[in-house]
Amino acid sequence: MMFSLRVILWLALHLLPEVKSSMVKLYNNGYEGIVIAINPNVTEDENLIQNIQKMVTEASTYLFHATKQTVYFRNVSILLPMTWKSKSEYLLAKQESYEQADVIVAEPYQKYGDDPYTLQYGQCGEKGQYIHFTPNFLLTDNLAVYGPRGRVFVHEWAHLRWGVFDEYNVDRPFYIFKKNTIEATRCSTSITGRNVFKDCQGGSCVIRDCRRDAQTGLYEAKCTFIPDKSQTAKDSIMFMQNLDSVTEFCTKKTHNAEAPNLQNKMCNHRSTWEIIKESDDFQNASPITGIKVPPHPTFSLLKSKQRVVCLVLDKSGSMSAEDRLIRLNQAAELYLIQIIERGSLVGMVVFDHIAEIKNNLIRIGEENAYLNITRNLPQNADGGTSICNGLKAGFQAITSSNQTTSGSEIVLLTDGEDNSISQCFEEVEQSGATIHTIALGPAAAKELETLSNMTGGHRFYANKDINGLIDAFSRISSRSGSISEQAIQLESKSLNVSGKTWVNGTVYVDSTIGTDTYFVVTWTTQKPQIILQDPKGKQYNASEFKEHKLNIRSSRLQIPGIAETGTWTYNLLNNQIRPQLLSVTMTTRARSPSVLPIIAVAHMSQNIAQYPNPATVYARVSQGFMPVLGVNVTAMIETEDGHQVTLELWDNGSGADTIKNDGIYSRYFTEYNGNGRYSLKVRVQARNYTAKQRLRQNNKSLYVPGYVVNGTIVLNPPRPEVKEDLAEAKLEGFSRVTSGGSFTVSGAPSAGNSVPMFPPNKITDLEAEVKEDHIHLSWTAPGSTLDKGKAANYIIRISKCFQELQHNFDNAAVVNTSGLTPKESGSKETFGFEPELFKVETGTKFYIAIRTNNEANLTSEVSNIASAIRSNVPQDSSSPALGTNISAVSLAIWGLVVILSVI
Repeated sequence: MMFSLRVILWLALHLLPEVKSSMVKLYNNGYEGIVIAINPNVTEDENLIQNIQKMVTEASTYLFHATKQTVYFRNVSILLPMTWKSKSEYLLAKQESYEQADVIVAEPYQKYGDDPYTLQYGQCGEKGQYIHFTPNFLLTDNLAVYGPRGRVFVHEWAHLRWGVFDEYNVDRPFYIFKKNTIEATRCSTSITGRNVFKDCQGGSCVIRDCRRDAQTGLYEAKCTFIPDKSQTAKDSIMFMQNLDSVTEFCTKKTHNAEAPNLQNKMCNHRSTWEIIKESDDFQNASPITGIKVPPHPTFSLLKSKQRVVCLVLDKSGSMSAEDRLIRLNQAAELYLIQIIERGSLVGMVVFDHIAEIKNNLIRIGEENAYLNITRNLPQNADGGTSICNGLKAGFQAITSSNQTTSGSEIVLLTDGEDNSISQCFEEVEQSGATIHTIALGPAAAKELETLSNMTGGHRFYANKDINGLIDAFSRISSRSGSISEQAIQLESKSLNVSGKTWVNGTVYVDSTIGTDTYFVVTWTTQKPQIILQDPKGKQYNASEFKEHKLNIRSSRLQIPGIAETGTWTYNLLNNQIRPQLLSVTMTTRARSPSVLPIIAVAHMSQNIAQYPNPATVYARVSQGFMPVLGVNVTAMIETEDGHQVTLELWDNGSGADTIKNDGIYSRYFTEYNGNGRYSLKVRVQARNYTAKQRLRQNNKSLYVPGYVVNGTIVLNPPRPEVKEDLAEAKLEGFSRVTSGGSFTVSGAPSAGNSVPMFPPNKITDLEAEVKEDHIHLSWTAPGSTLDKGKAANYIIRISKCFQELQHNFDNAAVVNTSGLTPKESGSKETFGFEPELFKVETGTKFYIAIRTNNEANLTSEVSNIASAIRSNVPQDSSSPALGTNISAVSLAIWGLVVILSVI
């Protein structure tokens, strides 16, 4: 009974339908299992560890008070790279990895500043991916520009854990409030300060009053809000956590709902504290009474070890069907030769109702190492299926080689049913190993993914297509953060070729990659004729391709040296009379450790999709930490019965996409086709110089320009500027293919019987402006079903009262839209109208919002609320900030020797 209860409790804590396998849990008001991982390229420095500990300790107390004595940090693991020297106090890491860490410490790719930020691209209330601190931020004094590091950590933790957003806006730092006044975009408005024009170039700064723009009515560019150093306002942490008085999040009472910031856009103009209070953490925790300060967090220093992987492969009788055993061998051989990193230790176990160790650990890279494993790939399929026996033999293969299971990985592939997997849950938990599961075919054990979920491993589903298996194995790369060592998939395609027919295709090799490049062709019955040509015209023929002695219907060519940059062309001839299925795979690695490759990472918003709720497909395209924009991203989702759905993913800031141009490409998935496992694959393609990098990050702690101290403006050093050619550098063409793993659908109607139950998606980018007597609107068109298709009609309403649209949309005045026909989803919509019930007068502010209907009469949520005002800018357009005459104010600079011009 004790074992069963323990397993149930463990599963309840760990097997939530989240994609990112964070180990964090909240227990008795304290966060446990937080992992802070240091990138392998960071120089070893004991001060880095000490400053991380100081930051978290300081943050714990600040968090405790900010959440009204509800939560704090109880224990944290700091994961050190394998490259650092070993010490007696360092423990061996278990399932903790850089890839799954909650906080990463890494140099920025390109020196564009040390702003702490959170990779966050879900909807309001959804957890983020990770927090990124640079070593420079943690090792130098940033007090003036960011505030204490502990406060910064809490700001970022709110992004990561609770899915709230920033309450400032660097693109719209000001907005027009009532009576034609200008407010700084902030929360709360109780934070005082001055609005000044600040232009610093080289060693000279110009400081003067802000002037109003005659067309927009707002302040000119380079006007900024400088806060008073001494404040009484307690909120908000998501605006300026650096201010001494700020110790709380904005509440419903203090929230500035009209500020044009991401918090209002994403969370329906609700306060951060309202969103935080609705999170699972606060539904399950009550404030602690009787203590003023929480106990200090405890820290574990963990060290990564060399990569240890054991393949645990099913050879039961069912593997003889549909060439599964052949396909297993093709994919496993590719993994051993092309994917697993050099220097890794790899073993192999095969199992049916019993298990057999075929290889204890062998170091990849040693002479003929991969041959010593691949020659033992299973050739015959028979017997039943015992997954637990396979796992136990896998653990034994690891320990027999003088390695520990802690920190090791198991790649488990099976197609069979097994109702006894739960019998080894406890052993799996205690092993400290990470288990990646590959379900082959629709009959694979339904509990298989539990092993991945409970250990933080990947989960995959592959059906009849060999590329499904190859894609799964290709995704199981090192989790250490050493991207330059990881294999990158350039092509993965299946081709159903008629008899005596040629097929051809192209693959682009860009200048960030080209080392250790392989081109592989597989077939189902007879080897095709193969011609591969590089960008300079050199041809490789079938005779130059190598085949495995076990006749696994696979032939590969390793490109000598560094693969040529440009377009590679392949031609395949099916020599036989009958059709056959051919597949093409091309993999490579980074060209140089000093130049990070462009990568693509894909996943679903959840591991378990419950019909009729939509799921979201995400693909992140980046080079280092820099987003890559302007590429074509296509997702392919396949069900257990082979039904495929293709989706073009967008980075346009509408529908499922949170932020425009952040390198995160998204789309809603609604085309459920029965229950069971679904697989995700993403293809990324860019033509020459259509894609570009973007240095700027969102969801970050604000770089404070300075303070007003006793009437004196004290400026901080200006934020490091980036040259325009680096800020948005254009890229050559490239292609990437990646698996997004698998997810499970439940509650869906049977295949073909799904009825659309989704309204149009909410419009989140509505903009409005007054031009003479008309109001002009612009927004991105939603779909009929969320972000797909074309909606039926728009309902636009207008009011002079913000709260009316926010709380009582249907009672606001309606705008005549008889001449407005919705465009296809993703298109840009524009619409102008003259308010019929209101006179457009100078100083009058209007609020506008939209709802959308589809043909099934389903209605979207109310859009973001846009505002428009006809401003009356006086001839003297200078406007003292908050009533203060800047020319009479003293000025000073922290950390700079500059010349000041007061105009």
